[in-house]
Amino acid sequence: MIRNPILPGFNPDPSICRVGEDYYIATSTFEWYPGVQIHHSRDLVNWTLVRRPLERASQLDMRGEPDSCGIWAPCLSYADGLFWLVYTDVKRYDGNFKDAHNYIVTSPTIEGAWSEPSYVNSSGFDPSLFHDDDGRKWFVNMQWNQRTESYGGSPKTPAFDGILLQEWDASTKSLKGPIKNIFAGTELGLVEGPHLFKRNGWYYLTTAEGGTGYDHAVTMARSRNIDGPYELHPNKHLITSKDRPDAALQRAGHGQYVEIPDGQFYHTHLSGRPLPPHRRCTLGRETSLQKCIWKEDGWLYLENGTTVPDVEVPGLNGAEPIEKPRRSGYNFDGGKLPADFQWLRTPQPERIFSLTDRSGHLRLFARESIGSWFEQALVARRQEHHSFRAETVVEFQPDTYQQVAGLTHYYNRFKLHAIAVTLHEKLGHCVTIMTCSGDYPNGRLTFPIGGGVAVPDGRIQLAMEVYDNDLQFFWQAEGMGAWQAIGPVLDAGVISDEGGRGEHGSFTGAFVGMFAFDTSGRAKAADFDWFNYDEL
Repeated sequence: MIRNPILPGFNPDPSICRVGEDYYIATSTFEWYPGVQIHHSRDLVNWTLVRRPLERASQLDMRGEPDSCGIWAPCLSYADGLFWLVYTDVKRYDGNFKDAHNYIVTSPTIEGAWSEPSYVNSSGFDPSLFHDDDGRKWFVNMQWNQRTESYGGSPKTPAFDGILLQEWDASTKSLKGPIKNIFAGTELGLVEGPHLFKRNGWYYLTTAEGGTGYDHAVTMARSRNIDGPYELHPNKHLITSKDRPDAALQRAGHGQYVEIPDGQFYHTHLSGRPLPPHRRCTLGRETSLQKCIWKEDGWLYLENGTTVPDVEVPGLNGAEPIEKPRRSGYNFDGGKLPADFQWLRTPQPERIFSLTDRSGHLRLFARESIGSWFEQALVARRQEHHSFRAETVVEFQPDTYQQVAGLTHYYNRFKLHAIAVTLHEKLGHCVTIMTCSGDYPNGRLTFPIGGGVAVPDGRIQLAMEVYDNDLQFFWQAEGMGAWQAIGPVLDAGVISDEGGRGEHGSFTGAFVGMFAFDTSGRAKAADFDWFNYDEL
């Protein structure tokens, strides 16, 4: 059986691509660098992260981009001996504008270097590329209309002004021919995330509708002509949990169809798993996969006979899940950042961290404040479980309270908890706690233990335990006693899409990792010897 989500934690907007017996899924990474996650599988059950292709400044530079901007809804395809990756770089979120620029990069292999980007357009986000059987290529994306009351955190249907279609000329790397608006969506509204495929002479179009929250859906339509008119699926929506608040997988929408060699059919979709009592999805939007069937009416349906996605669906014969260890331990040997980790926005990682300046350590060069949109030293991995423990050890010798380094549970500049080593005028070397529980737009920090707790010089171990909605920090001086709980139990549930401003206010995911900042501008170094993440 395939157990959903197949990609737990922050892995939204899944685009699936099959090449022979190899399957690849590309997901959005928003402001996290490098851009786009690509996972690989040969059995649809076990998935491995194999590439983040947008890794150079010429491909992607997100410095200054607000939270929840950056890479939205990539589309991965294979044709003409090349992998094609289409993506949006969104430069603005709040207000009436989005400033969304669309690009294409290619590579003969997933694992190799990807090309310089070809600019396509900026008319809207969520682009995809369809390779027709006559050799022509078609670019589709939603169109954004700024002349509405829609703004960040409060989307309005008129701003989502239909799905645009235009031909892409691969030889000139440019669009050509007329621009046509081929699909206005349904009354559910907020139409986006278009994907085209062809079967038995029909062009099928799937879109995402209903926003990124609990009304999300995969809507399906078809036409004999690529430019329409498109008729709606008998159920309108292929996948949705909007009318089933009891379903285990909520916020189901935005995915792509795939046919496997033995004639079975599947459809990816994003999903969320809310925790009571506030229905907050602390793991963000995750990737799931549903088994589908074609019926005699020429329409695709979920095999379970409903529109509501299942947690377990039939997989390929002989596929066995590989049990993952409960602990992920990282010692930072080898001079390369472990694949699970990312950082924020900047294409110049050498300015914020090094794995060679001190062998066996991750050295962070403390830059701008935690939550900066430009250059902050924060290296983190996804939260993949509702309950986990994370721990690390830091060596840091601050000479001012402006120098801070430690461990953080992080979503964005308005939603974070952190425990850190710093200097206090009276306490000296100390451990402090900082938290921001969704105070939009002010981003005010609170300090639950005041100035902090005095600690000895040397290596300080820091830890957090999260049980669903509760977070507790711990510390100990290495070799000098047992772990000590510090500070109150904090609201871990705010580190979620629904935390702070609530649904549609943001839509990325929770990370846990190491950070350092130095607002004196002296880039004080902090060394981290190891990092552990344990499922609880």
